[in-house]
Amino acid sequence: MSATVSFKVPTPHGPKDVTVSYTRVGRGEPLVLLHGIGHHLQAWDPVVDILATERDVIAVDLPGFGSSPALPGGLDYDLPTTNSVLAALFEALELDRPHVAGNSLGGLLALELGREKLVRSVTAFSPAGFWTEAERRYAFTVLLTMRGIAQRLPLPLVERLSRTAAGRTALTSTIYARPARRSPEAVVAETLALVAATGFQATLRAGSTVQFTDDVPGLPVTVAWGTRDRLLVRRQGVRAKTIIPRARLVRLPGCGHCPMNDDPALVARVILDTSR
Repeated sequence: MSATVSFKVPTPHGPKDVTVSYTRVGRGEPLVLLHGIGHHLQAWDPVVDILATERDVIAVDLPGFGSSPALPGGLDYDLPTTNSVLAALFEALELDRPHVAGNSLGGLLALELGREKLVRSVTAFSPAGFWTEAERRYAFTVLLTMRGIAQRLPLPLVERLSRTAAGRTALTSTIYARPARRSPEAVVAETLALVAATGFQATLRAGSTVQFTDDVPGLPVTVAWGTRDRLLVRRQGVRAKTIIPRARLVRLPGCGHCPMNDDPALVARVILDTSR
């Protein structure tokens, strides 16, 4: 079951209240999971139970995604603001420098938290921010197309498509290399989450000038890339390794952009190895 927590985030116009939805399960050192743009915390469902045997796992709906309300007026969806929001979330949940793992946008946010020394380890799966301008435009065009299609599909059609492997492939093959493995209920839920994501457009706008250019020294960092990532091509992982030379670069054979569904055991092992 998900819970919510509310906390104040400083702005130039005074503190603003932010509410975040999350789930928490397991025991051990705290591990925060951050999803990608248009997704929700359920993206991590395939690996949560594995991780929870060794970690206190907190999966988060980022503001404006999943069940978390949009950011209040006066707060932007840029990296400094999101860093402040996540730092305030950690304080509200009494998390002292948790481990963090993120996918896509969540991977970029995880690296930002690592750069700011707010976490004790970072595992980033296909993180945003290591693109060329052409690669960024391509990824944003694909994301906007995915959302546009999802917005036009009537719910009964989404439900009907989700019941077959071919239908799940049609709906989710951009982000999963093995879409047939995703349950019908999960495919319907994430299609609805993509449609309802109030932070989608503002996050894309904020990301149009993002480039990750700093090292993340002093803590364990893993950057992992699926060999079948169709959204952020895997050569971006080589760039990430150049920028963060002490990072471990891991290849995820047969995995797509969201590898948690494609190979849960491998993804969990990569996270647990990084967060020792």
